[in-house]
Amino acid sequence: MMRRLLQPFWVLLAIIFLIEAWLWDHLEPIVERIVALIPLRAFKQWLSDRVDALSPAMTLIVFAVPVIPLFPLKLVGLWLLANEYWLSAAVVIVLGKFLGLGVTAFIFDVTRAKLLQMAWFKKTYEFIMAMRAKAAELVQPIKQRIRDILRGDGTGWSSRMLRTIARFRKSVHQAR
Repeated sequence: MMRRLLQPFWVLLAIIFLIEAWLWDHLEPIVERIVALIPLRAFKQWLSDRVDALSPAMTLIVFAVPVIPLFPLKLVGLWLLANEYWLSAAVVIVLGKFLGLGVTAFIFDVTRAKLLQMAWFKKTYEFIMAMRAKAAELVQPIKQRIRDILRGDGTGWSSRMLRTIARFRKSVHQAR
């Protein structure tokens, strides 16, 4: 009984986790393009050379520090929310999220080899990758069902959904 009640929670958690992973995967190439446009490629090489000379524990500091300057951006977003500047708050929070994930992905790309030399970090990394695979496995049937509904011929659709689609189509045709 309890497992059935918690199933939607786990699915929601898996979806959030997969969105984070998707953002990570898609923001890293964007940051790479920005690095290619701005003369940051030399910076990346310089940073990579410095990281090679560091111990794994010091590399962890290099990995964690770039996120700290983004904290005030989150506070600004919180202040905007508190003062009911909804759109500005949403933009600042989303920008902070994208910027944070992009910078973290960039720095992790540079520091990954050194960080994985620490046993606890490697175990944590492997655990997160396993959880990512588990989340994808949990969400896959739901994604497939949504795809089938969107591509389908209407079989298995509720009569309410079909009436909604018919009303929408009718309103579009009347608007022409």
